[in-house]
Amino acid sequence: MLLPLFVSTVFDPLTQFFRSPSDKEKKLKKAVATLIGTRPSNLELYRLAFMHTSVSKPVTGKDLRLSNERLEYLGDAVLGMVVAEYLFKKYPYKDEGFLTEIRSRIVNRESLNLVARKLGLDKLVEYDPNRRTVLTRTSMYGDALEAFVGAIYLDKGFQFTKKFILKRLLSSYFDLDKVVETNINYKSQIIEWAQREGREVRFDVTEKGTARHKEFIAELLIDNEVFATGSGFNKKKAEQSASEKGMEKLNPVKSTE
Repeated sequence: MLLPLFVSTVFDPLTQFFRSPSDKEKKLKKAVATLIGTRPSNLELYRLAFMHTSVSKPVTGKDLRLSNERLEYLGDAVLGMVVAEYLFKKYPYKDEGFLTEIRSRIVNRESLNLVARKLGLDKLVEYDPNRRTVLTRTSMYGDALEAFVGAIYLDKGFQFTKKFILKRLLSSYFDLDKVVETNINYKSQIIEWAQREGREVRFDVTEKGTARHKEFIAELLIDNEVFATGSGFNKKKAEQSASEKGMEKLNPVKSTE
């Protein structure tokens, strides 16, 4: 009963508001159909899924601005649950710490941003072009992917969405063996290298963006000189990114020793 209520209170009064040129509508319908393997029943859900908050639109008479944030919230929950169930069944003898870590590696913003681009969602997202430089460095596309999952759930139901996540996302874009094996702590490696070589290493981290779309920039300094720079959606990720780039610069030198 939630879907009719959601549609009637939010989408029906906005039919005129969302009207767009037929060619644009056909393009969106074709793109969605290609992605999910069938025609969308409610195209407005998908249109909303790709509406970034930078181009949010007010709803007349309501304290609400339309963007994909609500669908993102829903899609995040659906995606997390499906992945959690899948890992629970695939690894019956692993503890909750292992399952939580692997799920985090799959649904983190970096992974979702990458998958979203591979799916072509970056071509569908509507956003303020004046903020392009900032937005493309944030979780905009990963957020849109979660909103897209939320739209599929409302449009096609849970079982359809579950199949989409397992077959279209997990099977196509994640090698679970590699996900499980990949646990490289580049920061520890760079610190260990510095200790062996008698070098001083430290990180300077700065923040950019808004409270919701925050980005961290980390500079890896060796003997007070910037050696590598990395970014991420939290301080730890940024330092790991900078450390990974630092190790990449060091490895060719080490291999010739």
